[in-house]
Amino acid sequence: MQNQYYPFINEPLAYPYDFLEPYIDEETMRLHHDKHLQAYIDHLNRLLQEHPGFQKFSLEQLIQSASRFPKQISRPIKNNAGGVYNHRFFFSVMTLPSQGMPSGILLQAVENKFGSFEGFRKLFQKAALDVFGSGYAWLVTERGRLNITTTPNQDCPLQRGQKPILAVDVWEHAYYLKNQNRRTEYLKNWFQVIDWEQVQQYYQDSLCCE
Repeated sequence: MQNQYYPFINEPLAYPYDFLEPYIDEETMRLHHDKHLQAYIDHLNRLLQEHPGFQKFSLEQLIQSASRFPKQISRPIKNNAGGVYNHRFFFSVMTLPSQGMPSGILLQAVENKFGSFEGFRKLFQKAALDVFGSGYAWLVTERGRLNITTTPNQDCPLQRGQKPILAVDVWEHAYYLKNQNRRTEYLKNWFQVIDWEQVQQYYQDSLCCE
């Protein structure tokens, strides 16, 4: 992901808005990227404009350090920096045609941790379904090991020292236009558009940094 420092901009998606049809619809992608992500970027830029001392922090540093910022800006920066990072990450791990499942060292790691890819898929979908209200389900590495975790709202695994390699957004705005309240249906569709090559790249990058 580019543009890691203030002022943040809403970079174009790496694919057209209708690219993920029929699994994720064009209107949802337009609203999700151009309205929801843009709002987080605008709010974060306004906060940093008013507090220039934090403008040299990268997006990840803003998330990781927010709890140590002055009380009046700690939560707003955490929420909005998280909103920018999480949305960008989510958009980056989708493509068509999807490879269907991971391969190579990532598949081996998934099978070692979860028994099989199907075992992983079931556990990941359950985690995403169990998110109460709004949030995300993630596949992360921690000390080189895979783990499934969830975060509420725009919290991010970076705050816990975990390194994300896959994320699904389960805020209602991510799926309600097409799937209404049927989160299970949305997750089934989303599994059809995962960019496993990108996920593997994130996995390899996470291991290099251990």
